[in-house]
Amino acid sequence: MNNRLITRENNERVKGIFLSLDRLSALMESLFIARKPTLNGDCFYTDEELSKKLKISRRSLQDYRNEGRIPYIKLGGKILYRSSDIEKLLEEGYQDKFR
Repeated sequence: MNNRLITRENNERVKGIFLSLDRLSALMESLFIARKPTLNGDCFYTDEELSKKLKISRRSLQDYRNEGRIPYIKLGGKILYRSSDIEKLLEEGYQDKFR
């Protein structure tokens, strides 16, 4: 009877399984870092996050706030934007093709 210990160092199949687990773990960690916490099913963006998402400057967001064009929440000194408000705003501004 062969009582040899199988490890990742002496078995290619076991080594492959451990490599797959390492890749899966790294992928799950990156997904967890990118996850946005929710409150009552709604995500909130900072001005930095929203400006990157919309590809506009933070100054433009400030102008939109000052003009009353974009809804926001001021919590202490922090400005937050509700994702559902932004989606609604984008839907309302959608222009179908012109013909």
